[in-house]
Amino acid sequence: MVKVHFNPVDEGIEWSDLFPEWIDENSTSNCPELPMPKFEDYGKLDVVVARVPCTGDSGLRNVFRLQVNLVVANLLVRSGRMENAISRPVFAVFIGSCGPMWEIFRCDDLLWHGGNSWIYKPELRRVKQKVFMPVGSCQLAPPFAQSGEELWRRHSETSNKGMPREAYVTVLHSSEAYVCGAIALAQSIIQSNSTKDLVLLADDHISEKSIKGLRSAGWKIKRIKRIRSPHSEKDAYNEWNYSKLRIWQLREYDKVMFIDSDLIVTRNLDDFFIYPQLSAVGNDKHIFNSGLMLVEPSICTFKTLMNKRFVVGSYNGGDQGFLNEVFPWWHRLPAKLNQLKFFGFDHDYTHEIPHDMYAIHYLGLKPWMCYKDYDCNWDKSETQIFASDSANERWWRVYDTMPKKLRHFCSLTPAMDARIQKYRSRAKNASFPDGHWKIRVKDPRRNSM
Repeated sequence: MVKVHFNPVDEGIEWSDLFPEWIDENSTSNCPELPMPKFEDYGKLDVVVARVPCTGDSGLRNVFRLQVNLVVANLLVRSGRMENAISRPVFAVFIGSCGPMWEIFRCDDLLWHGGNSWIYKPELRRVKQKVFMPVGSCQLAPPFAQSGEELWRRHSETSNKGMPREAYVTVLHSSEAYVCGAIALAQSIIQSNSTKDLVLLADDHISEKSIKGLRSAGWKIKRIKRIRSPHSEKDAYNEWNYSKLRIWQLREYDKVMFIDSDLIVTRNLDDFFIYPQLSAVGNDKHIFNSGLMLVEPSICTFKTLMNKRFVVGSYNGGDQGFLNEVFPWWHRLPAKLNQLKFFGFDHDYTHEIPHDMYAIHYLGLKPWMCYKDYDCNWDKSETQIFASDSANERWWRVYDTMPKKLRHFCSLTPAMDARIQKYRSRAKNASFPDGHWKIRVKDPRRNSM
């Protein structure tokens, strides 16, 4: 038996230092140091025992707790490593009421739990991916943050038998308002020459007619029962957003990239499946945006999430707030993978979307709810922060290239037209300086109402 020595992390380092709201993705960012042991002093260990800290106001966002978990993970990876990509079994024992961080030590690998004791036999290939990650979102996750892609790929593929099973996934529930968006999303992924499966989870509010159209667009359909958020107001927009948790039930896949149906893909995303759970783009403060994220399906994880939903809160009552509480340690993807159509800090009327984006996330009124001619978010002062004609044009470019039989799912209804006309009239009466209310509307969908 040996005692592992390491210097505790500086008490001045806070979670917000590891998970800053913003980083400069075009230059090398540095994370605070979490000291590790001198691993060469300990040789091959069979079992690593650790007491997990679980005190203080920081709760699960505890920097010292993260350090202890990473020390254990690194010791296990080094102790289990053998030649020819073969790993020998090693075990981890955690003592403490909080248990280990499940972002690193999966519930699938739990052998025994009693009281404040937890015994794991980790799948080292997955743990190895975790120790390669930066300690927080203070850095972009490799390989796209540095020149080490082939090294990363070799480690990622070690012990894999055959090709990994991977898919893009979206979810439709409660209404058909986003059927058009899901069709456009599928078409945009196909147009990017993706080789992955496309899977759509739909509850019984999605009609058979729409299901047929979604299949024609490229989706494999799985029917689900929707899940209510216990923290949402009745009839709120996010009342049933916990239906997104169903993606963890897709055990036929090793990894899935969830994408909300109000996004389109503009460049091939397949290479990003190399990232582990949970990888996403930052939103604000220390949280990630759940509109696009890499997850690894697991029935154990799904059951745990379903149990936690009653006791873990959500800052917005929806899935994003909840998932950020249960996955506080996440990995930062480049912002261009989930470019939020948001211009809260811009004071002009260009609102241009850069051309090198991988996916655009259409906040505010959706393109199919506007005219083709311009982004109707310009017509309301409170939605102008979401307005972008260049982003609107990118979405309609996907629409124009989809088969004609799919376009009627994006039809303009009389109610939609009346709403647009109402706010165009108000914008005109207020003489909005952007001048979009002056544009002559030529949207051909108006002729088919």
